[in-house]
Parts: sequence; C-alpha cells; structure tokens
Amino acid sequence: MSKIQVTPVILCGGSGTRLWPLSRTGFPKQFLCLTGNESLFQQAAQRLAGLGHDNIQLAAPLIVSGEDHRFLASEQLREVGITLEAALLEPVGRNTAPALSMAALAATQNGQDPVLVVTPADQTVANTAAFIAAVQQAIVQAANGDIVILGVTPDKPETGYGYIRTDQSRSAPPCANVLNVAAFVEKPNQATADAYIKQGGYFWNAGMFVLRASVWLKALQTFRPDIALACQAAWAAKTQDAQFIRPGKEQFAAIPAESVDYAVMEHCPGSAFPIQMVPLDAGWSDLGAWDAVWNVLPKDAQGNAHLGDVLATDSRNTLVHASSRLVTLVGVSDLVVIETADAVLVADKTRSQDVKYIVTQLQKTKREEHTLHRKVHRPWGWYDSIDEGGRFKVKRIQVKPKASLSLQKHHHRAEHWIVVTGTAEITNGYKVLTLTENQSTYIPLGEVHRLANPGTIPLEIIEVQSGSYLGEDDIVRFEDTYGRAQP
Repeated sequence: MSKIQVTPVILCGGSGTRLWPLSRTGFPKQFLCLTGNESLFQQAAQRLAGLGHDNIQLAAPLIVSGEDHRFLASEQLREVGITLEAALLEPVGRNTAPALSMAALAATQNGQDPVLVVTPADQTVANTAAFIAAVQQAIVQAANGDIVILGVTPDKPETGYGYIRTDQSRSAPPCANVLNVAAFVEKPNQATADAYIKQGGYFWNAGMFVLRASVWLKALQTFRPDIALACQAAWAAKTQDAQFIRPGKEQFAAIPAESVDYAVMEHCPGSAFPIQMVPLDAGWSDLGAWDAVWNVLPKDAQGNAHLGDVLATDSRNTLVHASSRLVTLVGVSDLVVIETADAVLVADKTRSQDVKYIVTQLQKTKREEHTLHRKVHRPWGWYDSIDEGGRFKVKRIQVKPKASLSLQKHHHRAEHWIVVTGTAEITNGYKVLTLTENQSTYIPLGEVHRLANPGTIPLEIIEVQSGSYLGEDDIVRFEDTYGRAQP
C-alpha cells in the first residue's frame, strides 16, 4: 500500500491585536513565547512534524506569511531544527481563503496532489499526542477526497468561537470516529451557547482543515470562482527568491479578501463536496486575548499567573507579564498587567477583548508602539533604541556571526559607531576597516557604508545617530544579502 503524501500548511498571517503590547504588527503573537520557551509558531511546526506514520509520507511544511516576517519565521524554524524549504509571501493580507489557495497551487505545481494539513500558527495545544492522533485520522479520511475539519470538544459555553453542528451520524469507513458536518454557525450569544452545550453535537471551529489540494481548488472554483480566478492570476505572476515565493503583487491585491469558512466550508454541507469532522480533545486554545492566556498558564494558590520579575501581595486571579523591569501588585484582583520596554497595559481581565480599541487609537495617531517594539529583530540580528531626543537617537545593535547589514546610505543623519564586543568589518566610503572592542568610527551624512561581523561570536555596537530626521525609512540600500536592496 502506497503512503499518503501529506504537506503541512502553516498560516502565519494576522497581527493578534488583542495581545498588545506584546503582539505588534512587526512581531505578532504567533512569534511570541506565551506558554513556554517556544513561540506559538514553533509549537505548531513541531506538532505537525510529528504527523509522519507508517502510512503517511510527510513533506516539509509550506509557510504562508507576510513579507515582513519571512526571516523571523525562517530563524524560528531553524531554532527548533526545522528547515524552511518554501514560504509563500503575501504582499498584503487577504484573509485565509487566498492564503490556502496559494498553498494548494504550490503543492500541485509539479503534478502532485498531497493531502494538506492546514493550521493557523497562533494556537496552543496541551496534549500533542491527542492532536496527532486526531489529525492522522483526518488525513486517512481526506485521502479519499473528503474535506475534513477539526472540531474542538467544548468544555464550556463559549461565545468567542464559531461552532460546527454535527448530525451525530458517523461517516463511512475508513474512519468510524469521523462525524458528518450538518452546518457551521456563527459566534453565539450566551443563551445560545448554553443551549449548544446542553444539546450536544456542537464543537468549536478551530480553523484547522485537512483536504487534498485539488479538492480545495475545485471547491473554490465551484463556490467562489472570482477568488479562484484571481488567485490563479496572482500565482501565474509569481517570482521566487531561494525559498521565498512571491505571488504577483498587483494581482494578489486584487483578490477578494475572504476566509476559508465563508468562501467554501459553509457551502459544503449537503453539496457535492462532503465535509466531515474529527473531534479534537487536546487542550486547545487560540489565545485570542489575555484572559485566554491566563487560562492556560500555571497559577499559584491565589490564581495568579506571573511571568518575569513580579512581586505581589494580597492579589488574586491576576496575569502579569514583565519584560524589562520589576512589576509589583498590592491588593488587586482580576487584573492584566503587561509591561514592555516602551508600553504598559493595565486592564480588567474580563475586558481583555477590548484591548483592540487601544490598538485602534494607536493606529489612528500613527504611533510606533502599534507596529514595533523598542527592540526590533532583523535578519542579521537586532537593534534596541535605548534613548532619543530632538536630533539624536542611541541604538544598541547586535549582528550575528558572519552576517552583515546592507550597503546603504542616509540622507538626513550621520552615525557614530562604538564596538562593545566582537569584531566589526566596516565599509565607510572607499575605506574598509576592522574595529574591535572599545574602538569607534564616524559615518558622515550621505556616505555609503556597511556593518558586518566577520567573527564567530555576536558583534555588539552602540550607534549614536544625529541629524534632522531619524526615521527608519531614511535609508537607501545598494546591496543586500536578504533581497531588500532598491531596484
């Protein structure tokens, strides 16, 4: 018996605005370590890596991500021993239906038709073994041409999730544990959610799907031919740079934004595309807001979940995440306190969903705290903006071994560099010099320059910028290892 060819698809879009200030558009929630030492994205990749079986041939995962997060995804996979072989980079967000379509087109481009295991990157699962067992069941069913969805067994009447209604009948072999899907229902009010739990047969929709790539493309063509046609046009205009695949930018922007559920899944019950559901009872959570994070974290005897440098007295049922300094609580209950280097959130735990309104205000006023942390990760390392004033900014910069920044210049600022640790190879105009600890140099305004680390340990420098404009967009790149040079 030949093995079932399976390709995992990890959807890495979304900004996780309800988890601000930790989650920001430049470093969204899927890349955060919220429930352990690994990010949600890393956890998802590792869970999927365990799907291989005697009858399952597992391919490398396809990652669907935004352009700005490509190196972050690649680095996080490297940290857990997974090689990024292909990433589909969306020039703009168009929801999950176009994202899955790009993955299906990539999976079938060489004449293959694997079963796709599609999962968001920003969920957590407590019982990995139970997750793998459920997905393997779904794979066997999907290999026969069915669309299979994972339905989370509810443990309470939740109003924050959409539901899957099953008709309680079992599907035909090969998987007797698979249920027939009767309908998808929207997020209910409390009374309706209570009725769902009492009645039974309702499951949370976790947004995880298992189906052949060709089945998705045919179903999309049937129910949303406009999206199918636009996706084909974007795929036909694609370019590729190493493992990064970019759909045509203009064509992709013209695709109607739609979710997998609205575009296809909700039309499937009773149609020519049979849809089944495998129950998932594995301690699943989408960590959609800070109260959900509190739910899954270990707590002390008073119900407090504290991460970082935290001291508390006479406080109960609180969540504190301290990133850079001591946070203290006295005599409070049901609070969320999230501290970062440049922003602090204090919220009633029951109002966690309303953090999105703060993010909306940040967007309207164009504040950087909506987009970036003070410490910003780059493919070559990171920088931390530790101080700034009217005409100066001070950064702490770390460059990975053998990595380099782009060959670049600035129109409005000069820079002073002081080496703290490691060895710096510096291009400054026509000169190339090597600096070591406690040595420094000056980059005049408008001079073409580059910073590189030729050594085997991280290079760390202090950069002092001075000039009339110090924004990150004051940069002209001439050469770049990471494909960011101006055309």
